[in-house]
Amino acid sequence: MAVEHPVTALSGDQTRIHNIGYRSYDGPRLGRAYARRSLYSQSLRGAYGLGRSVKSKVLPMLLFVVMCVPAAIMVAVAVATKADELPVGYTRYAIIMQAVISLYVASQAPQSVSRDLRFKTVPLYFSRPIETADYVRAKFAALASALFVLTAAPLLVLYIGALLAKLDFADQTKGFAQGLVSVALLSLLFAGLGLVIASVTPRRGFGIAAVIAVLTISYGAVSTLQAIADAQNSTGSIPWIGLFSPVTLIDGVQSAFLGATSAFPGGIGPSDGEGVVYVLAVLGLIAASYGLLMRRYRRVGL
Repeated sequence: MAVEHPVTALSGDQTRIHNIGYRSYDGPRLGRAYARRSLYSQSLRGAYGLGRSVKSKVLPMLLFVVMCVPAAIMVAVAVATKADELPVGYTRYAIIMQAVISLYVASQAPQSVSRDLRFKTVPLYFSRPIETADYVRAKFAALASALFVLTAAPLLVLYIGALLAKLDFADQTKGFAQGLVSVALLSLLFAGLGLVIASVTPRRGFGIAAVIAVLTISYGAVSTLQAIADAQNSTGSIPWIGLFSPVTLIDGVQSAFLGATSAFPGGIGPSDGEGVVYVLAVLGLIAASYGLLMRRYRRVGL
């Protein structure tokens, strides 16, 4: 209870000092796990603008619709024409729509981390009970989950449409499962790369430009070099060139092990041995992205 001490000022006016005091917190202490889950949930919702302004919802929701509309059109065509198969395989869809995916990563990776860096709130997260690993895992998992929702939703539309078109259930289920594995790897890889690039600068605009540059320029450069190699009949080098772009890495993994048709020139995908190198490269980049984020936020949190 507050205790009031009357004090007589030099001017003769009466003033009061209110000794309010402090009381310790007696409620439940939910700990690191709760903090980690809360940060994951908040970051995942923020990736689609939920809980934020209407302006923040426009771009992610628009990109989600853009991802799903072509799948819905393909389903409508397949049902109307009673086709024997879908126009595009499950594993090919994300590669075709990679520009939309890259734009989503470029817009949402900086949103996830740049504001914390800009307003210097990261040390507050690390005060207690959350630690560096909790912050990095929550942010990484949230963006990867948001990307998985973005890339898996059109595959679900294709799968439901294929069943409505009465295509073979076993073949469609197998293709759908392979597509989910492919987009899961893509989501982890793109989320890691996007967060690493965005964490370098607190300015969101610079982060967006840097992510777009890395994802799109690398794909364009690799595709150009592969086309040149194909024109010069140097087909053996085409799979190895594909190791230098995130998009072609995923393409190589799924064409080697998930039954996909390669988008490489001439349809020349990696062999099984080369595919192992692709898998190791993808897993290595994901692990390296996580490690770089840990190092970055250990320095920021000091």
